[in-house]
Amino acid sequence: MTNVFIFHGTTGHPEENWFPWLRKELESLDCKVIIPQFPTPENQTLENWFKVFEKHQDLYVPDTILVGHSLGGAFSLRVLEKYNIVLKAAYFVATPVGIRPIKNWETDQPYIGHPFNWSRITSHARKFYVFHSDNDPYVGIGNGEELARKLDVKLTFIPNAGHFNAVAGYTRFELLLDKIKLEL
Repeated sequence: MTNVFIFHGTTGHPEENWFPWLRKELESLDCKVIIPQFPTPENQTLENWFKVFEKHQDLYVPDTILVGHSLGGAFSLRVLEKYNIVLKAAYFVATPVGIRPIKNWETDQPYIGHPFNWSRITSHARKFYVFHSDNDPYVGIGNGEELARKLDVKLTFIPNAGHFNAVAGYTRFELLLDKIKLEL
């Protein structure tokens, strides 16, 4: 059984956007899906997010997939840095990595304000996927381009997808599901 962690972003929660839909689809494929509720925006710190994640750490095994949306993608990078486990795959959707413009620049700093250890990150997952749009009002496309470059993968560019959230019409995300199925 594959464990799939889905990490939300700033002001996010497990029942928003495409997360419930993706959970249902993956559970029908015999995956165990974990969508932790991180403290946000109050008490939103890297330390506090790790405290929440560590409650589920026993499910973080080689047969695991990470899916990070927005700041949840930056948190995924920090998880990959920290633990010496090689996962199946990691998926990043509208992820900030420190390239302006980023709407939540100040509150994102604990996650993106110090350099990423790219060699550790790239050695801790067998496959990487990066999704970004050209009209994201929160995270500029330069972040997706830089992340794809650092992970040595092709950017999956989706025009006019905004922040891949419900406001942009993303209550389902078929392409993401299709890419995850490739790694199951």
